[in-house]
Amino acid sequence: MTPEASRLAPPTIRPYAADDAEPTLRIFERAIRVTALSRYTAEQTAAWLGGPRDLEQWATGRQSVHTFVAEIDGVVAGFTDLSDAGYVDRLFVDPEFGRRGVGAALLEHVVDEADRRGIRSLSTHASLVAEPVFAAAGFTVSYRETVEKDDQRLDRAFMVRESPPAED
Repeated sequence: MTPEASRLAPPTIRPYAADDAEPTLRIFERAIRVTALSRYTAEQTAAWLGGPRDLEQWATGRQSVHTFVAEIDGVVAGFTDLSDAGYVDRLFVDPEFGRRGVGAALLEHVVDEADRRGIRSLSTHASLVAEPVFAAAGFTVSYRETVEKDDQRLDRAFMVRESPPAED
């Protein structure tokens, strides 16, 4: 089913599988090349993306944390990572599935998974594009910073979300 036909289908969130390496890497690259242009220049997105990534190293990175994949009608639409320390990394949605609740569904799943694992504090370095999605999920800005990569300055926000203590 095409993304257009899937417009109303809700995403299904599942754990990362070995065959997700290629589609998640493609989403990472497309999201930076396409979606991030709404808040960053072409030069900034090129610096952010950096050089080509090795698919095997990418897969190893995804398997070293808790990575979750969003699917719509069997098509990988986005993904995110959660470390055991509560760091939420790499929330990316394929531009074809943007603005359809994929990022929100992924973050809702991460929050639930963190609660299940007893992780009460979540944090992330959110891009200007991702910041509103994290804010809608209850994350607040602790501070803003500018990082340099390949002579480009990229603004981002360090955001946190504290869960209330578990009730007995």
